[in-house]
Amino acid sequence: MYQNLIFENRDGVVRIALDRPDVFHALSPALIAEITGAVQTAAEDDSVRVVFLTATGEKAFCSGADLKEASASGMNAGEILRDYYEPMITAIRDIPKPVVCRLNGLAVGAGCSLALACDTIIAADDTYLSLLFVQIGLMPDAGATFMLPRLIGTSRAFELASTGRRIPAVEAQQIGLIAHAVPRESLDAETDKLIAYYRHAPTRAIGEMKRAFNQSMHSTLPQMLETERESQEMLFGTRDVGEGIAAFLEKRKADFQGY
Repeated sequence: MYQNLIFENRDGVVRIALDRPDVFHALSPALIAEITGAVQTAAEDDSVRVVFLTATGEKAFCSGADLKEASASGMNAGEILRDYYEPMITAIRDIPKPVVCRLNGLAVGAGCSLALACDTIIAADDTYLSLLFVQIGLMPDAGATFMLPRLIGTSRAFELASTGRRIPAVEAQQIGLIAHAVPRESLDAETDKLIAYYRHAPTRAIGEMKRAFNQSMHSTLPQMLETERESQEMLFGTRDVGEGIAAFLEKRKADFQGY
């Protein structure tokens, strides 16, 4: 089914691993379409509690756009962004489930944008991110201009985007660009721990948090108060809230089922 990535759906966890190692997992139109389809498949499967995005190997998460493949498509930049990149980023931001990025290697250009679209990033501390667009005369795209200033502020976002410099994972954590930078030898264990947490968390509550945070970026306080009220009313009718309250009162660990 997938030619450019590895897709696994097991025990409530969808694992998507980019798999074009010969070009450091560069984003061709075909790979982008497969990522979008894989995320949409996870969104439609009620048994899925968390999505895990990474790449095969250790050198690269994603080296950015595959310019050769883009040129061969016969489409212009605007068409490729509209038909491929925008649906991919939208799918990641709209799925009502946590998307964890395991940054196993460099994330450059649109590869950096792809990582930033995820809900949380855990990276090997010997890798880096870079908004390399400016070094070929372009500006950031694939949602980076939306996410970047909201994560780290306008001034710092401008510095990183306008220079395209490397951002070591440790610095990226310090400035709030990613959640965790860990020793490479601990990357799998720390990622597994995070995935296990989300696998057993109240998935609908997390989905509502994600939707609210997305909305808060362009809303007023009254609008967000209304969103909170509507979401809480819905969540109070779920099985997980009943279980969570009962577990709290009984002083035991809650057994969340995601509904």
